[in-house]
Amino acid sequence: MTDGFAISLVVGAFHREACEAMVSEALSVAKALALDVREEVWVPGSMEKPLAAKRLLARDDIDAVVVLGIIERGETAHGRVMGQAVIQALIHLQLETNKPVGVGILGPEILPEQIPPRLAPYAQAAVRAVHAMLTG
Repeated sequence: MTDGFAISLVVGAFHREACEAMVSEALSVAKALALDVREEVWVPGSMEKPLAAKRLLARDDIDAVVVLGIIERGETAHGRVMGQAVIQALIHLQLETNKPVGVGILGPEILPEQIPPRLAPYAQAAVRAVHAMLTG
């Protein structure tokens, strides 16, 4: 039995292998929660995620979006600034569309050794957050 909710995933391709693991986790949790994953959209990086999410949220057949990816620590403040802008844009989209956006973005400023143990928990939590907002 399903709740009748359809979601889509927006995933950053910059860290492709790690993000594929996140997608696998997200799909598993979505299935367990009876969420229908209608589409998986891969974008180059985090800056493109808000636009892809906006396009999906504008669709009548999409109830929510889960955004997955990684913003790794760099040599400058670029990642921190980008991370803040991306999260702010995603929050704005939730409020503008009245549809949930689950954020499973590691970072900003995450170190390479911190990534592997966080992939599954972040992806799972993003899907669970969307489910809670859809059903609560």
